[in-house]
Amino acid sequence: MKILLTNDDGIHAPGLKVLEEIARQISDDIWICAPSEEQSGAGHSLTLTRPVRLRKHGERRFSVSGTPTDSVTLGLRKVMEGKPDVILSGVNRGANLGDDITYSGTVSAAIEGALAGVRSIALSQVYSTEGMADAVPFDAARAWGKRVLEPLLDAPLPRRTLVNVNFPALHPDTVKGIRVVRQGFHDYSRGSVVEGRDPRGYPYYWFGLEAMEHTLDHGTDLEAIDDGYIAVTPLQLDLTHHSSLGALAERYEG
Repeated sequence: MKILLTNDDGIHAPGLKVLEEIARQISDDIWICAPSEEQSGAGHSLTLTRPVRLRKHGERRFSVSGTPTDSVTLGLRKVMEGKPDVILSGVNRGANLGDDITYSGTVSAAIEGALAGVRSIALSQVYSTEGMADAVPFDAARAWGKRVLEPLLDAPLPRRTLVNVNFPALHPDTVKGIRVVRQGFHDYSRGSVVEGRDPRGYPYYWFGLEAMEHTLDHGTDLEAIDDGYIAVTPLQLDLTHHSSLGALAERYEG
């Protein structure tokens, strides 16, 4: 099985090393193409206003001076010899739950893979304490990764779908199991904007997120993580709200 690894935390991120450990339990045909620097929050952006550089770091290991989407695109078109069987994105440092997936470079790399017709899976490690930087523990992802991935590698997924996996911030022995759940939604008011002032006196703003809310919808990824389970969520790229088509069409008739 040929596997392409990518992420949004960058080619040197600890989570990418964990993902490679997991992937090598499944296959020895591993390729890596990831951003040269952290691209958290980049979403599904594509670099259009400057050239993108591709750098080789070793056998089947490359970095891209752009976004996760750029990395998957170049990985498929310029780096790999033949199409991969699966694309794995992560393991992200931090959760990609609920509506945060729309900002996520990790999930967006998997979206790009799904658009290219490749089975794609995003993986993220939740952590419990802010400001941990590279000290975030990936123990749950490392211990459970292969067990979570194996059923997904040949599951009958429709075209233009992907799978989003989140590991709870727990010791592997205390993880309760795996739940297949739907996407939840955060309380939008949880976001914060921290204002500061640079040495020249000009204001700047730093976007942050508050702690997760405690009232969670049943059957969601947010609830699963809060209950101590690994959350596995199938996602689709068709954003059409089909039940509204008829009602809106009626407004333009006659």
